[in-house]
Amino acid sequence: MFSVAVLEPGKTGVVEIPKPTPGPYEALVKTEIAYICNATDRKLVAGHFPGIGHDRYPLLLGHESAGIVESVGAKVKSFKPGDRVIGALLFRTGDVRYQSGWGGNSEFLLASDAAAMQADGVADAEHGYDDVFKIMKTVPKDISAEAAGLLCTWREVYAGFSDFHLKAGDEVLIYGAGPVGLSFCIFAKLLGLAWVGVVDMKEEKRAKAKELGADAVFSPDDPALKELTKRRGKPLDAVIDAVGHETIINAALPLIKMAGSICVYGVLAAPTLTLKKDEGPYNFNLYMHQWPTRDAEAAAQEPLVDWIRSEKIKASDFMTATFPFREIGKALAATELPGALKTMLDFRSGK
Repeated sequence: MFSVAVLEPGKTGVVEIPKPTPGPYEALVKTEIAYICNATDRKLVAGHFPGIGHDRYPLLLGHESAGIVESVGAKVKSFKPGDRVIGALLFRTGDVRYQSGWGGNSEFLLASDAAAMQADGVADAEHGYDDVFKIMKTVPKDISAEAAGLLCTWREVYAGFSDFHLKAGDEVLIYGAGPVGLSFCIFAKLLGLAWVGVVDMKEEKRAKAKELGADAVFSPDDPALKELTKRRGKPLDAVIDAVGHETIINAALPLIKMAGSICVYGVLAAPTLTLKKDEGPYNFNLYMHQWPTRDAEAAAQEPLVDWIRSEKIKASDFMTATFPFREIGKALAATELPGALKTMLDFRSGK
């Protein structure tokens, strides 16, 4: 089968590797579509993902996919052939030349049955159990492959609301109008937050945020942003950094109320953080969400499916480009374009 690989930092290609064989608790999933993650995948391509050195290359890319179960192992209970599944990965590459960068951009993937492993008392490291198995889940057939794949992003963002202790009535500012920032914007309005502002460098993304419900949008150098507290007559409950950068964290400090929160979503590339604490209130919270909370992420799927069905969230609002998986170079280039959100790789043609 074929898989998208980062051959070395800055260089991608499509390689041929053995088709995986499912173990007793695994389902073999034939990939329909996959998305490029603008954060993790692009950092892996560039060779800058924290904790993954250049000795890990070449590696197989991807972790946001949807596909159809082809076969299942003898002890699988949660999946059956024909099910649409999200979250499947490829930890075992089957080829010593390639390591796993989660491997989700491959023609075939493996989904592990967390519930069955837990029921049989083998949900432990000795039996290869991983917490990520909890989010390898079936999706109802009336949910399109395109929307199902986006659930990989949407579930984690939705779970972030509980990690960040955000609630109805809060007033928040979101830095970043990429897929994560826009998801926070939409979900905030649907969950009853009272005011949502969005900051982004690109005019196209600010316009998209406004279209998707933001109460106000700003460029980072907008004078109105620096005067936001004065103009509104009160500080914010929270600022969400959907980019993950020290400069944003420090820019947020003067904007939050006493005991307000700065909520950082995403992996910070720098190993250290310099905090200009004197620019904020005496008391404030700094929440770091650099890795998914799997139980909350799994629980988020049901309400999100309801929102998809009622068209409160739409895949079409996020998809800005589609390419056959073999055109990975063009697909990555498309993620750099102004207004780019989610770029999809299509595996359905097999070409």
